[in-house]
This record gives sequence, C-alpha cells and structure tokens, in this order.
Amino acid sequence: MHPLLQKSLSFERLTPEEALLLLKEAEWTEVAQAANAVRHAKLPGKRVGYTVYRIINYTNVCSVNCSFCSFARKAGERGTYVLSLEQIRSKAEDAKKLGADQIFLQGGVNEELPIEYYTDILRMLTQELGMSVRGFSPVELVRIADAHKLTLVELLNILKAAGLSSVPGAGAEILSDRIRKILSPRKLSSLEWRNTLAVCQKNGLPGSANIVIGTQENPEDIIAHLDLVRGLQDETGGVKSFVAWTFQPQTHDFPIRHVTPMEYLKLLGLSRLYLDNIRHIEVSVLGMGKAVGELGLVSGADDINSIVLEENVLESQGIRGIAEAENFIRGAGFTPYRRDLNFTCDL
Repeated sequence: MHPLLQKSLSFERLTPEEALLLLKEAEWTEVAQAANAVRHAKLPGKRVGYTVYRIINYTNVCSVNCSFCSFARKAGERGTYVLSLEQIRSKAEDAKKLGADQIFLQGGVNEELPIEYYTDILRMLTQELGMSVRGFSPVELVRIADAHKLTLVELLNILKAAGLSSVPGAGAEILSDRIRKILSPRKLSSLEWRNTLAVCQKNGLPGSANIVIGTQENPEDIIAHLDLVRGLQDETGGVKSFVAWTFQPQTHDFPIRHVTPMEYLKLLGLSRLYLDNIRHIEVSVLGMGKAVGELGLVSGADDINSIVLEENVLESQGIRGIAEAENFIRGAGFTPYRRDLNFTCDL
C-alpha cells in the first residue's frame, strides 16, 4: 500500500500536497481499501444510514444563470413559476403520505419574493405539518439578505424563528475560483460560499457539504475544494456529512466528461481520508446508481445519501422507497438505519 495511505491508517492528517499525490498516483483500489478501514475504525459495526425527504423547488426564476443548469429561467421568460403556499402544502402532504417527514426547500435566486413568502412556508411546514426543513443554498441566503437590506445573521434569525433547522452546502460544485468563473461567474466565490456557511453553522444551522466533478476541473481544483471544506469544519464543526456527485448533461453549452466508477470511488475514498473531521461520508446512489453505490459502502462511505421523492434538476438513478432502501443496504451486507438530515439519531 502507498505509504501515504499507511499514514491515514495511523490517523495522521494528510496535507494538501499529500492528498494531491494520492489523487494523481495511488491505485483506486488501495485508496478504497484504506478508506474502508478508516470508516470502520471511526464507525465500528455495519450500520448504514439513509434519510427520506422531498425536494420542493419553490421557484425556477433565477438571476445567477449557471452554465450547467437547465432548470432555471430568467424573470419574465416563458415557463417561469413561483409555487403558492397551497401548492407547497399539497406537495408536503403527499410526501408525508409516502413516509417523509423532512422537506428540502430550494429554488432559484429570485430577488422579487417578499420575506413573508419564506416565513409563511416555513411556519406552514414546521408548525402546521410537523415537518423539519433544510433550505436555501448559500447564494440564495446572500441574495435574499441583500434584496431585503438585512445582514445575513438578521435573515438567519428570521428564518430560524419561522422553523428553518439546517442549511445545505448546495451550490458548491467545485470550490475553485478558476472553475467557478467558467461554470457560474455570478455565483458566490469559493471564499464567499465558505464564509456564508460558517455564519450559518455558528448561528445554529448545521448542514452538509458536497463536491461535483465531471467538467473541466483538475486534481488541484479537487484538493483545493476538499481543503476548504476541511477548514470550514475545523472552524465550525457544523458539517454533518459530505457527498460526492457528478455533473449530468443538462444544457448544450456545458461540456461534461464521463466519470468512471473507478474515478468516483477513488474520490469517495479520498474524501473519507482527507476529511478526517467529518463523521459521515455519503455515496450518491441517486447519481451513480446502485452498483456503484454498493461499492461505495466498502470504499469509505457509511450512508447512501437519501431517498428523494421529487427531483426536478437531476435524473435519479437511485432508490425511491423506504423498503427499497433498506433492502439495498441489507443486500450490500449492512444494517440500515433511518436518520434525519442532521444525523441527530446517530449513535
């Protein structure tokens, strides 16, 4: 085994330079083997988590205009929508009937919506329907605050009082400004994304982090991303999990490359080794499918991400029901447990 992998097995922290060397030179099977050993050392036993939620994309009006997104529409463009409170209630009630007790609330960056739109939704979901809500990517929060002349902390206090309990690390893609200028120049910079989540997490709104590969990123960009996330977690302790995704074809103008299962699993394993301060690593069954998902559970992951009851942005390759999720985990040789978005049931 590569000597740097032996270092990880001794629970010594990898430097960015060492992680870059592993990403470029180590065999994916050795990275996966080491990551699996570290996963079981930190999380003994064979428990694998899953969660159940419904994504509600409350609007597709967006001013950010990311090159890879086919979901968003400009204000005034044909096909735009803003869901009403009753439409959102109906979606949430349908989700409850299917066994979901959590909502992932996310939309485009629509500066025209009043602050009451968000607070009414949150109160309805949490107080009337008894569901928990994770919502609003960092760029949504920054733009909402700006539109209403609020500080970020003031906005977070308003949203928390209405029922928001966590914030996703969405909109990260690749946290390298070289790549962000290509993919989404109107989104937050890497540092702005990191600092926004830091404020959220320090103000009682933990969340997740992710990476999305499969475009023009290079190994240096990937390690810069992982290092930024690790530094955020060192500061806040609010990153409950990390998941690796791959870009999917959505627009004609956005070039993507094929990510092999081996490349994905190597990154997954390296995430476990490098992100030594993040307890849970999720394999994206939704994006990669069941076969890669099963291999991910012996490559450092301890969670299958989620059962998503509605997804308007990505084509799901994943699991669509609770029984299917538990059967998948058992079939892979593990014991399933259902958790919430913040892993508050984690042992």
